[in-house]
Amino acid sequence: MSGHHLVLGKLTDYLTGEILDDTLDERYRQNIANLLVSGKGYEKKDIRARLPLVVKAGERQGRLWVDYTVTVDERTAMVIKYAPGSLVTRHRPTLAIGRLAAPYQIPVVVVTNGETADILDGATGASMATGLDGIPCRAQMVTLLEKTADAFAPISPKRAELEARIVYAYEIDGACPCDDSTCRIE
Repeated sequence: MSGHHLVLGKLTDYLTGEILDDTLDERYRQNIANLLVSGKGYEKKDIRARLPLVVKAGERQGRLWVDYTVTVDERTAMVIKYAPGSLVTRHRPTLAIGRLAAPYQIPVVVVTNGETADILDGATGASMATGLDGIPCRAQMVTLLEKTADAFAPISPKRAELEARIVYAYEIDGACPCDDSTCRIE
């Protein structure tokens, strides 16, 4: 076993070809990657998996991995965070991740447990859609970005500091001690 995940063997990452531990969570992540390419029209090169994100909360810092960031016209337009269980409890930390994973506000934030999803406006947190079918396809994303005046608005250093504290509290400090998807950095 790895951390608190039952390892069922090995699998090949859909996007990179890398060999990964085969866990139930990783199977959901692979299905999401496949959906983005096969069902939503994104190219594999437009999707980055396991983006490391270091956050600071005062003197404390930690690292987590953002499941997916999706690029449209060379800008990160969507961030996707997978976690099992309830989605609503993951809205606020994932919105904060959408303000830290790039030097600007990532316009679309997706929270998913692999079976359903909440698609949020990155700037306001308002619900844009629900369900995996609600994740915008590439053509919808291009149209959405053209209509959004504040898409890619820069994040001030003060705002980034506050958002990092939120991510740290939810994702690092609040993580199960046996969770190997986050770590505290001493």
